[in-house]
This record gives sequence, structure tokens and C-alpha cells, in this order.
Amino acid sequence: MRNKFITSFFCLLLAVSALAGLLLPDRYYSEREKRTLQQKPLFTAAGFISGKFSDDLENYLSDQVPLRDDWVSLKTYLELGLGKRESGGVYIGRDHYLMDQFTSYSKKQLSVNAKALAALQKKLADEGIPMRTVLVPVAAQVLTDKLPAHAPVADYSAILSVLTEAGVAAVDVFPALSAHRDESIYYRTDHHWTSLGAYYAYCAWRGITPAASEWTQEVLCDNFRGTTWNKVPLAEVPAEEITAWYKNRSHPVCYNDGEYRTDSIYEGKYLSGSDQYAVFLNSNQAQTVIQGSGQSGRLLLIKDSYGNTFAQFPAEDFAEVHVLDLRFFKGDVAQYAAENGITEALALYGTQNFVKDTSLLLQQ
Repeated sequence: MRNKFITSFFCLLLAVSALAGLLLPDRYYSEREKRTLQQKPLFTAAGFISGKFSDDLENYLSDQVPLRDDWVSLKTYLELGLGKRESGGVYIGRDHYLMDQFTSYSKKQLSVNAKALAALQKKLADEGIPMRTVLVPVAAQVLTDKLPAHAPVADYSAILSVLTEAGVAAVDVFPALSAHRDESIYYRTDHHWTSLGAYYAYCAWRGITPAASEWTQEVLCDNFRGTTWNKVPLAEVPAEEITAWYKNRSHPVCYNDGEYRTDSIYEGKYLSGSDQYAVFLNSNQAQTVIQGSGQSGRLLLIKDSYGNTFAQFPAEDFAEVHVLDLRFFKGDVAQYAAENGITEALALYGTQNFVKDTSLLLQQ
């Protein structure tokens, strides 16, 4: 009954706002949601018959509602007032934790991805390059004590077992993260892990005992609110710190075969914008080479955005860290590794991203 009330209330508001929106100029981009908004669709007979036009029109009217961000906030508070602890695909948890829901996935796609990862591992092994894989559990899988009562979440161990059964040399970082669940290992307002969480996983991967005191920890900003907060913008959820961890602040970095060069993996220009997490490794680039502090060894880090925070740690161990994001890098990974003298490889993905990723298939 309460869901029907919320739906009816907001359908009325959206209808009134949509009519008012016809008198206002369209917005192209939402800073809060960090996405391009639907523009006015062009009517065609084919689009009308297929239903695409009506779908695009519905999305257009929704995206271009005047004061859209305020309506999202109002909807969230109304749902909270009615006892809901989930809104917009986000769990509203204890201690101001906002965590993306992750309850289901395509088992077929997971199996396909696991086999693709195993095939890449073999190709690299044929070049004499060992490869291991880290799947980063999402916050809801580790911080179960912060979840609303009876909130479901996908089983991390079941997902990891699909990889190991396919022959992937997977490193289980769940115990290392779970042992520190009372610390700030995930952001409260974003789906990523913090530098502290990435550090504990790095230690598990390297097989070393954590020694945080050996690292300089520099607060880069203290006003961060990430993607989950943008879905449920609750004013009482405080902004957070983004922290850099390093032993050497300066590392020469080259992006995309010389397209851009700099002397740090921290790109400060993002700290005054809407995507502050992009301070790590200049957001998501196809190819990055970091000159590390180590005396030898060249690591190939194959990653999604979870790897951006992680990269600051192996940069202190290896002479070079080569970073590839297969969503944008379209070359042959094994060939790249052989040509660049890679000595070790690590694939690192957020679990929720990995189960639906398709970029690995291009490496088979």
C-alpha cells in the first residue's frame, strides 16, 4: 500500500513538473548523477512502431523534470518516513552507510568471464608471466552488520569459487577485509573501497603483514560524497575524506603512450570538481605506466576503477607498474605484456562489476 502511495504521489509530481519543463531549456548533464541526460527524441515511424520512441520519451520527461535533484531527495525522505531502508538501488544502513544493492547476477555471464580470465592467465603463462586475480567484495558483502535487517546480498564465496573452478589463480581478500570491518575500509557515500581497504587487500595479495605506520597518509579532501550518495542524497550523511598513501609522493606517470605525462598518480584537478575519486590515476584511462620506487620487476595491473586506489601501493614495490583498463584498451594484453617486459600480472575487479563485464572476452 505504501509503495502505491509513493508511486502515485511522484507520478503526479512528475506529470506536473514535466509539463512545466516544456517551458525550460533542457539540461545535458547531471553533475550529481554524473551522467548524460536523455535529450528530446526525434520521432520516426520505425521508432514509434518498435516502441523505442516511447521509451526514449519517457526517459526524456523523467530526466528533464525541473528541480529533479530536489525531487530525488524528497522521494528518499518520504520512503524513509514510511519505513523503507532501500531507495534507488541503495541500502540505507547503520552508521550512515549507503551501500549499493547486489543481490543477483547472471551465472552464465560469470562463468563466461571466469573462463575468459583463465584463458588470459594461460596466455600470459605461455609468455612466462604469472598472473593472479583479486575480486573485491562490495561493501554490502563485508559490512553485513551495517545492512538493514534481512537485507539480501550475493554470496561472495560462491562467486569466487566459480573462478577457482575455472582454473583462475584467485586471491581471497575477504578474510583480510572482514578482519578490519570496524575500520573505514569502504566509503559511506560511494561504492568504492578506501585507501585503507585497498591497503589491506594489497597486503593479502603480497602475503605481508600490514604496517600502516610505514606509509605517509595525506588527506586530499574532506568533502567527498560519491555515487551512492548521489542516488540517495541524504543531508545527514556526512562528507568524507579521500586519503593518499605513499612512501614517495612523486612518481612519473605516462598516460596512453605519451598522451599526457605528469609526476604524480594523484591528479589534484579533480578535487574541486564533482568526481573527486578520479584524483587517483586521472580517472579511468586505457593505458598508464607508473615509474615505481622498486629496484626491479614490472607489474601489469588489469583493472576496473577499484584498481585506481590500489595502484598507489605496488608503485612502491615495482620498478614499473603498467595499468590497463580493458573497457578502453583494445589491444592484445599478452602481446603488450611480452613487449613491455612484464614480470607479473594482477587482475583486480570489483565483484559487482566483474560479473557483468564483457571486455575480457576480447582477449580470448
